[in-house]
Amino acid sequence: MNQNEPSQLSYANLDPRLHSIVDVQLIHSFNEVIFNEDLFSSFAMKTNNESSVTWLRNTLNIDGNNKKSYLAMAYAGHQFGHFTILGDGRACLIDEIKDQNGNIFDLSLKGCGRTSYARSGDGNATLGPMCREYLISEAMHALRIPTTRSLGVITTGNKVVRDSNQDGSMLLRVAKSHLRVGTFEYVRTFGDMDLLKELFEFSAKRHCPEILDTTNPPLSFLKYVLNEQLKLVCQWQRVGFIHGVMNTDNTTISGETIDYGPCAFIDEYHPSTVFSSIDCQGRYSFENQPKIIIWNLTRLAETLLPLISKNESVAINKVKKILEKGDDIYEKYYWSMMANKIGLMISTKESMELSNELLNLMQEYQYDYTNTFISLSDYLNHIENTLSPALQKWAERWVLVIKKQSCIEQAIKLMGKTNPQVIPRNHMVEKALNDLTIEGNDKRFLSLLKRLQSPYKKENDSSFQNPPLPNEKVLATYCGT
Repeated sequence: MNQNEPSQLSYANLDPRLHSIVDVQLIHSFNEVIFNEDLFSSFAMKTNNESSVTWLRNTLNIDGNNKKSYLAMAYAGHQFGHFTILGDGRACLIDEIKDQNGNIFDLSLKGCGRTSYARSGDGNATLGPMCREYLISEAMHALRIPTTRSLGVITTGNKVVRDSNQDGSMLLRVAKSHLRVGTFEYVRTFGDMDLLKELFEFSAKRHCPEILDTTNPPLSFLKYVLNEQLKLVCQWQRVGFIHGVMNTDNTTISGETIDYGPCAFIDEYHPSTVFSSIDCQGRYSFENQPKIIIWNLTRLAETLLPLISKNESVAINKVKKILEKGDDIYEKYYWSMMANKIGLMISTKESMELSNELLNLMQEYQYDYTNTFISLSDYLNHIENTLSPALQKWAERWVLVIKKQSCIEQAIKLMGKTNPQVIPRNHMVEKALNDLTIEGNDKRFLSLLKRLQSPYKKENDSSFQNPPLPNEKVLATYCGT
């Protein structure tokens, strides 16, 4: 990238209404807190075998005399159902990088300082939330869930004022792109047809170029994004993940999970579980996530109407036919996933009934979501039988269905691939971050990160599977800054 211009960013070639130039804040004393060497090695970013620290210093111009300029993206979004003008208030695109297969990814910097979209914010970030995103996004990747990934966290030597003076930090994030439903909402609201066409063509070429050869590319584009997002949310449900802030500006065109602010994982199973401190009405509860993603994609559909047909009524009818299939498409993904969670390769009426009964038992008896499936797998494998009487009765019928479909060995193998042994349990994440940010001790953080990188591996040390004690329960999570 040229030192003062973001010229290598293809997004920079789009209409200037879609972005603004950012001068990254000065970094007074660079310190690499954590760096993702495995991710770094998968991209062609090194020159002359330079170390990650050297690459970081050069990329961020730590030792240079000139500030580097990057791009902040303009977008809007529906936040808790209300339309708002947004944009990258503390983040910017700094480069486009390629993996070893030639696929293009965005490299962004979070906590870069104020941008023109910062409104009343200071544009800074603190160490805890940046390390939280690093930890959980890498855990999600290991869980085989599409996600943005974290390349590294650094401290800047700046103090950031929150409830106390905290260490200023930055996160380097990698994504297939940072295009969002909210990007299209921004253009539809403040742009014109030429700008909408430009954004659509850029997005399609980046993520699904094959749809450009269909009879109605914008309609095919909607189908693509809807399908990718439905698959994504189904995978969230598989591991008990609650995003917490499913606004349209946090809904990607790529189908990746983005922004790990008030996210959390279920311990005791209850479908209406909410952790986010700002979700007072439970809009983004665990059970509502599938409905919300269809609502969000309906907002995308509204922006595409003039591209789908010059006749608005015709466009609306075409869009309705797609969106009306959303529930059925999700149900197909969901029940297939639930069948796999109980070791059944094929979703049938019988497997759906078994899954429903199991979830009802889990809710009634407040069973741990992750550990229940581990216990069932152990039961099949004759490792131990710690099933409750209610679950034992259910399991007897379940085993008969397994034998009808395949065999116990296949069921155990399938469950092992579908159900993680460990998740980023909320209380463990909080303890690790407290040690890191308050005590300056990264031992617990690194230990948790290492275990989360092999979530399907069964280990003798079961401490990472322990649900929280009553006094350890995390009752609320917060949008990190």
